[in-house]
Amino acid sequence: MNSSLTLYLAILGGVVLAVFLIHSTWQSRKLAARQPRRAAVEPVDTQAGLPGEPTLGDDLPTQPLDLPAAPGTVPPLKRGHVHLDALVDAIATITIDAPMSGDHILLHVPTTRRAGSKPVLIEALRADCGEWEAPQAGVTYAELQAGVLLANRTGGLNEIEYSEFVQKIQAMADALSGAVEFPDMLDVVARAKELDAFAGAHDAQLAMRLYARGSAWSVGYVQQQAARHGFLPGSLPGRLVLPGNEEGAPPVLTLQFDAQVAFAEDPDQAALRELLLAFDVPQTAPEQTPFRAWCAAGEALSMALDAVMADDQGQPFSPAAFASIEGELTRLYEALAARDLGAGSAAARRLFS
Repeated sequence: MNSSLTLYLAILGGVVLAVFLIHSTWQSRKLAARQPRRAAVEPVDTQAGLPGEPTLGDDLPTQPLDLPAAPGTVPPLKRGHVHLDALVDAIATITIDAPMSGDHILLHVPTTRRAGSKPVLIEALRADCGEWEAPQAGVTYAELQAGVLLANRTGGLNEIEYSEFVQKIQAMADALSGAVEFPDMLDVVARAKELDAFAGAHDAQLAMRLYARGSAWSVGYVQQQAARHGFLPGSLPGRLVLPGNEEGAPPVLTLQFDAQVAFAEDPDQAALRELLLAFDVPQTAPEQTPFRAWCAAGEALSMALDAVMADDQGQPFSPAAFASIEGELTRLYEALAARDLGAGSAAARRLFS
């Protein structure tokens, strides 16, 4: 964080500033995936509603946070097809005797595109331009390939999941009279374990809690104040999002509150005394300045709502802690980039999902 912002925060004096908590989520998510769903909601649910949460519509005027533009900022981009990547996928090649129509291929793709908890992708090589894409009707293809994700936040790909992938793709290849070549199972599972270990050591979220100083808030009041700073209703009750500049990408920030309050018969009469402001580090590109947006949003919302910003234990932090946290974030970004899994990249978003 720059010195001018640190100085400004210090001048606020009596206003307790942002609390931040960087915590590993990988092991807790793997444990939760193996247990029955509990009534209590996890405080930061980065999987639900991602990527590109659809909004529920809101007539309130919105005004984005007044943040300096990041160097190299580009106009909003539209996300295209998610491609297979040997860095995070186990890929099988399917050879066919002659070019084949996408219509015929689509008749034989697996009805479910998952192997256990891991997504499966199928791509076809266009005969006209030599580009890989998801099979489309009306297009002729010369070759096929299929892949299964090696790891995600439920853990690494195991033998049972890989066997399910092999069974599905073999059946597809047989139906297309094609020959399929799979990578060795032991090699795939070993890669999956190693990638899972790396991801577990580099998975983090940044979160602060906003506690009401005085009177509790209504849902409508929270939504109104958040909307003034660019937040929109998310795809789940009790969740507001600050969108990024890339269409279909995960939000830069999430603002969450008790979903039971959102389900109340009259939400505007239900009382809220706590909010959670967070961003998912590996899911969000540093070029979108999520840390700066998180700090600014926390400050703006705490002042608008008359709230105290605190950590997960309810303890406030001094503004001086920002520089330390920013340093840790920088090192985490560097570690991800060194593995070609830069935060916000397509591969990182798939791995940390």
